[in-house]
Formats: sequence, C-alpha cells, structure tokens
Amino acid sequence: MGTTSLRTLIDLPISLSRDAALPLSVQLGDWLRGAMRAGALTAGTRLPSSRGLAAQLGVSRTVVTEAYQQLYAEGWLEGRHGSGTFVADLSADAAPRAPQELPPPETRQVRQAPLIDLTPGKPWVRDYDVAAWKRAWRKAADLLPGGDPDPYGLPSLRELLAEHLRRSRAIAVGPENILVTRGTGNGLDLVALALLGPGARAGVEDPGYRVARNAFAARGATIVPCPVDEDGVIVSGLPSDLRVLYTTPAHQYPMGGRLPIPRRERLLAWARRTGAMVVEDDYDAEFRYDVAPLPALYGLDPTRVVLLGTLSKALAPDVGVGWLVGEPALLGRIAEIRQNLSDRTSGPVQQAVATLLERGDLDRHLRRMRLEYARRRAAVVEILGPVCRLRGDTAGLHVLAELPPSVVEEIVAAAASRGVLLDTTVRHHHAESHVHGLVIGYGSASLPEVRRGCRILAELVARAR
Repeated sequence: MGTTSLRTLIDLPISLSRDAALPLSVQLGDWLRGAMRAGALTAGTRLPSSRGLAAQLGVSRTVVTEAYQQLYAEGWLEGRHGSGTFVADLSADAAPRAPQELPPPETRQVRQAPLIDLTPGKPWVRDYDVAAWKRAWRKAADLLPGGDPDPYGLPSLRELLAEHLRRSRAIAVGPENILVTRGTGNGLDLVALALLGPGARAGVEDPGYRVARNAFAARGATIVPCPVDEDGVIVSGLPSDLRVLYTTPAHQYPMGGRLPIPRRERLLAWARRTGAMVVEDDYDAEFRYDVAPLPALYGLDPTRVVLLGTLSKALAPDVGVGWLVGEPALLGRIAEIRQNLSDRTSGPVQQAVATLLERGDLDRHLRRMRLEYARRRAAVVEILGPVCRLRGDTAGLHVLAELPPSVVEEIVAAAASRGVLLDTTVRHHHAESHVHGLVIGYGSASLPEVRRGCRILAELVARAR
C-alpha cells in the first residue's frame, strides 16, 4: 500500500469552526471520516502526529488526540504510539462475509467463536488511553506491600469515589459511607452475608440479573421473583416479608426501564413499612442518551438502601474494583465479615484506580465512551427500530428487542450461522418466561460490527415475520 506524504496530508482543506455547535474534536473526526469514505485518504495513508496537525490547524493537541482516539475506536485508524497513525484497510470489513462452514455435528467438538458479539453485559475494552493506564500503574508501584489491608479499602480511593459519586450521581456521601469491593459479584455476596441467612426471603427482579439470584441463593436465601414492567420493578406486587430487594432502577436489566420518581418514592415507602433493605445496582448509570439522570434511590433514603457500583462497564471487568455505599453501621458489619473471611481488594489495583480518578483520566474515558456508545445505540435503533419494538434505548449498553416467542430461537440459530452471537430473555427469568425477545448488547462490538450485525438481524426478523 502506498502512503501519502505528511506535507500533502496537512495541506488537505480541513476546516474547523469554533462557532459551530459540535466540539472541534468531533468536527475533525467527522472530516477525516468523510475523507476516508470518499477515498481522499486511502488505506495505508500515514496521518500526521497529533502535535503536527494541531499546530497546522491552530488547535490544542487534545482536539486532535480525541479525534484520533475516536477513529481508532471505530476501526478507521490503526497503529501504535511511536510507530505512527495510519488509515486502516476496511475493504475486508465492507465486503459481506460468507457463513463459516462447520464440520458435521457428530465430529464438531467446539463451535468457532462468532464474528460479531451482540450479547449484553460487555463493555468496549479495545481502546484505552495507554499513557494514562501506564501512568496509573507506575503510581501503583509506589504502594509497597503492607500488613493487614483496610477492609474498607484505601482511604484515598474512598475519598475520590465519594467525590466522584457527588459529582456524577448527586449523592451526598463521604468516605465513611464507602467500602471498596472487587466488583458487583463480591458486593452482592457481602450484602448477602450481612443481611440474609438460611431461609431469608430475597426479592430479585424477574426478568433480572441472574448473578444476584445466584449470590443470594448461595448464602441460603429463598429467592422470590418480583415482576417488572417497562418502567422497572412493580411495587404494588412486592410481598411484605422480604428481607432484601435487589433492583436496577437506573436501567433495568435486561428490559431497560428507568424507574420513575413516583415509583421510586413508593418503593422506599414500602421498604420503610416492611423493614426491607433495597439493594440498588447502579451498574451502567454513567451511560445515558437524550435523557436527564434520575436521582439514585440511596440519595432519597440512605437508611433503607445500599448502593452497588462497579468499574466493569465504565472501564473493564478485568480491573476488579467496585464499591458499596451505605450507612456506616452497615458497612461496619460488612467490614467485620470481610476480615473474618480474609476477603480483600488488591491494594495496587485500588491505587491505580485512585490515580485514574485523581488525574481526571477516568472522567475523560467516560466522556469519550458515552459518545461512542451513543453512536452504536443510534445504529441499533436506526436499523432494528423499523422491524421490532425496542425497549431501554435511553441508557446503558443494551436494548431489548421484543419478538414473538415462536421465532426467537429460530432467529438466534440463523444469526449464529452467519456469525452473529445473540442473547435471549430466557436465561434472565427465574420463573416462567413472560417477556420474549432478544437482549442486544452493543458494548463490545465496534460500530461497523454493530451495523453489520443489526442488518443481518433485521433481515432475519423481517423474514421470520
């Protein structure tokens, strides 16, 4: 592949306006994307350094860096720091791919991985600010191994998380209200140990997050399925003898509802009347599209709610850091349980996360990913909206596509044969399924992959109907 000289590329008529509604970085990204689509920038073309292009355009280097990072995330650019930035070869991506031939069933042991993963619960983990990540781990190396770890977590991280929650979720908390966990699963287990016991009745949304069901059941609780509608958990149907109710009010998993304010108030009134504790999972509350945030349940009544947070969607599941927000007395019980079980969160990992928060790197990553996920969500709605009813498209990283139960498995099998992996509502139910369709995740696939996968799915849905 040939390359275009740096001088020639910089002389292309890039035009940015500080008076436009779009940020400069978005304008630059749109211009470069258009040039690549039109063939003005061909595969293998080397782009100028962020410093050089910024100087030529009279903008800050951050403008160029953010535009490049966005195009990296979408697959338009390739390369690594120190070796240059190049226009990627998308010719293979643009061409339709033939279905993979599989060996006969009797000789096939393991099916090859699907080409496009549209299952929910997975964020984009192929694009980070590498410099920020390495800087955070260099800082983590300054934390020498110690003796007994603090069961609440590093004090510095708890202070930074309190500030993060005040800023992002409008929750008035201090470090005394925060205990650092290894993630949502660890938090659920600790809550079960502190609040439940053999035979205690624990309510879980149905359909809902099966990890919550498993965590509570593993500690001997009796699981009580609690029905939900398009807005979230149905308060009028809650029994009065629950010890705990697990709920996802910011973006119900998997139906996608956002619990309205009046129903939040009724839920808290129910909890005060019955003495139940509400476990609020805030798993992807950072990602909202075209809607204002609703107040967290914890902020409305801290005495009846314990809030779970995690970096698994905001950053990556592999980081292994989450948090519990609760009243100091409850957190004290949980901290004692942790000590008795030798349960701990890695100190160096906590220090790395603290550095990402302290320097604003996590906030910058979240802003960039909100934009990226919004584009993928828009593609899902644009392509699938005309052929099926979608729920939960105002927030999070997944939508629910409602379909007649008679066609769901047929569509899943046909999509898999064409390289698209899908998830159904069946595994999210505890009792008999009453909501039918596909839970479509757009977090872990690139924008071109999301578009291609949704077009295949739209064709299959139209054919099935």
